[in-house]
Amino acid sequence: MRTVGSIIFAIFMFEFIIVAHEFGHFFAARRNKVKVNEFSIGMGPALFKRKKKDTLFALRIIPFGGYCAMEGEDGGSDEEGAFCKKAVWRRIIIVVAGVVMNLILGFILLLINTATSGPYASTTISYFEEDASSHETGLELGDRIVKINGMRIFTTMDMSFQFKNDKDGVFDIVVERDGKLKKLKDVKFKTQDKTMHIDFKVKPVELGVGTVLSQTLKQGVSDARLIFISLKDLVLGKYSLRELSGPVGIVDTIGDVVDSETDKETGKIDWSSLIHTMLSICAFITINIGIFNLLPLPALDGGRLVFLIIEAIRGKPVKPEHEGMVHFIGLIVLLALMAIITVSDVLKLF
Repeated sequence: MRTVGSIIFAIFMFEFIIVAHEFGHFFAARRNKVKVNEFSIGMGPALFKRKKKDTLFALRIIPFGGYCAMEGEDGGSDEEGAFCKKAVWRRIIIVVAGVVMNLILGFILLLINTATSGPYASTTISYFEEDASSHETGLELGDRIVKINGMRIFTTMDMSFQFKNDKDGVFDIVVERDGKLKKLKDVKFKTQDKTMHIDFKVKPVELGVGTVLSQTLKQGVSDARLIFISLKDLVLGKYSLRELSGPVGIVDTIGDVVDSETDKETGKIDWSSLIHTMLSICAFITINIGIFNLLPLPALDGGRLVFLIIEAIRGKPVKPEHEGMVHFIGLIVLLALMAIITVSDVLKLF
């Protein structure tokens, strides 16, 4: 049974990521002298409201989401500080600022996690088990794994992803050996009961300024790439909508992590392990929220960006009523999708 503490902690972490995104819009709007009518944390009726300068700051009762409402962001305002009155390049900066903030936050979280976790695993093979099948079919000590079945490998997480999503235990692998790339066909791993056994270990890398920055960037790229892989698999029918998770599912997953690091008898939490796990999970979530918002879909930041790019190319904006209709339809579809996913998340809880 999920504890109240884990639920509260999970909600706080998820909301923190959303607020970071909206703060990116808020900061960029202020820097470009756009009037922000309201900056809200949460949704629904307000628990607390305070007006400072021209902006109403609100804390709302439903702890999911938030928004930064700018004057004239949907057109139709003659105020000097209206979003729609600013130059296209300024509006582009404001629109992408939320995504940038998510990516910056993700990088910072990964950087802290990497720098405080001790030596991390590389993708270079340092040991084989006796009679290792992968060694017999091509891999050698010192090989740095570069690609598995065509997918670029940046971290051991990428390796695990490819290995876990395989069915027959046979791979085409590209390695770096003696400074040169070498293609290996049909590298085999032993499988039993549809479970593949990894028969080698990789070399640990000691922490240093260069290695920490390198690993942080690699992990960030891996996290960002997973959303595109997931979307492709969803379109191809590999996953169903039922397997997607929304805010409720994400909070439940974070709650699982908190509970797993809590001793059931004493109630004590392994804070070191929990912090490292949460840093990794929160970095993954914030990077993926940022990337998802950048997709060129109506009602998302990416959809608004498309219209701004069109305006920059044409030299004049798309008619506000046309753009508004596209975003409205996109918002309805997005809300319907979120409703379906939320219902599915709730059903999974029971």
